Amino acid sequence: MSAVVLITGASRGIGAATALLAARQGYAVAVNYSANSLAADEVVRQIRQAGGTAMAVQADVADEAQVLTMFEKVDAKLGRLTALVNNAGVVDQTSRVDAMSMARFRRMFEINVYGSFVCAREAVRRMSTQHGGAGGTIVNLSSVAARLGAPGQYVDYAAAKGAIDSFTVGLAKEVAAEGIRVNAVRPGIIDTDIHASGGLPDRARDMAPQVPMQRPGSAEEVARSILWLMSPESSYTTGTVLDVTGGR
Repeated sequence: MSAVVLITGASRGIGAATALLAARQGYAVAVNYSANSLAADEVVRQIRQAGGTAMAVQADVADEAQVLTMFEKVDAKLGRLTALVNNAGVVDQTSRVDAMSMARFRRMFEINVYGSFVCAREAVRRMSTQHGGAGGTIVNLSSVAARLGAPGQYVDYAAAKGAIDSFTVGLAKEVAAEGIRVNAVRPGIIDTDIHASGGLPDRARDMAPQVPMQRPGSAEEVARSILWLMSPESSYTTGTVLDVTGGR
């Protein structure tokens, strides 16, 4: 029985890179997507073409009913979940807090925070030895914005990722004796298309001089850190938030 990982928001960027790397390391991969089925299907195609096992599964992580259905589909097709990567997330247009709407706040936390909570809850119900599971790993995606605050850009996003940091530490302690390790990766400036969705498509390149290593990171570099936290190589690591920031 192969290890099974569910990666949310895996149709592009860090999620897609993590899916491809996980498949190369022997995981059966559930590629979650919210809307872009073509991109998710392409990730699945690449995995299968290389001899791996993968499925695409649609769900908006902000919708609890869709999340429950997603987990049931993964159970039925791939078997018992052994790893979860809470990667799905959004940013918004750059803005000061005094110009942000309640709808924006709600969307930011429903997707970036509540979605991660619900997915982690469902994973724990399957992995915990208290529930008859055999253990597993959860990796949450935070952001260096949680430390820096993202003033004048997206303080709401930074605050949501700060919540992910606290969630990671608390959940890790809660389930540490039940065979589950919970960690987070906190990427810095990574060259993915999430910047375009925030209205700054050139942000990764423009921010490079502020990074001690003088360059943005790649999605693959973040994926390697996620896979390490999922692997037995990090067997005594839990409740850790790992910076992958080029020194920023």
